[in-house]
Amino acid sequence: MLWVSYAILSAIFAALVAILAKIGLKNVDTTLATTIRAVVMAVFLLGAALLLGKLPLLKDVGNQALVFIIFSGIAGALSWLFYFLALKNGPVDGVAALDRLSVVFVVILAALFLGEAVTLKAVLGLILLVLGALLIVFK
Repeated sequence: MLWVSYAILSAIFAALVAILAKIGLKNVDTTLATTIRAVVMAVFLLGAALLLGKLPLLKDVGNQALVFIIFSGIAGALSWLFYFLALKNGPVDGVAALDRLSVVFVVILAALFLGEAVTLKAVLGLILLVLGALLIVFK
C-alpha cells in the first residue's frame, strides 16, 4: 500500500501548488504563469530522470503508450491553463475544491473506458465529494 503514501504526498504538493500559484499570479498573466510552471517542471523532471538513470528506458516506450502519454500531457496542460485562470479569478479554496471534482470524472471515465466497477460505496463517496465541494464554494 505504498501508493497511499505517494497519493498523500501528491495531495500535499497539489495544495502547495494552489497556494503558491495564487500568490504568484497576483500581477502575472495566467498563460505565461502556466508556461513558466511547465518549463520548471520539465527541467526538474528531466533532471530527475537523468539522476535516476531512467532515460535509457525511453527506447522501451511503445508507440501506443507514447501517443496516450502525449495526449495525457495535452490534457494536463489544458487542466493547468484552466486551473490558473480559475485561481487568478476566484478563491483558492473554491478553485481547489472544484478541481478535486476530477475524482468524479475519473470514476465515470474509468467505468466507461477501462471497465472499472462503480460500487454503491464509490457512488456514495462521489456524492459526498460533490456536496463537500459545493459547501466550500457556496459558503
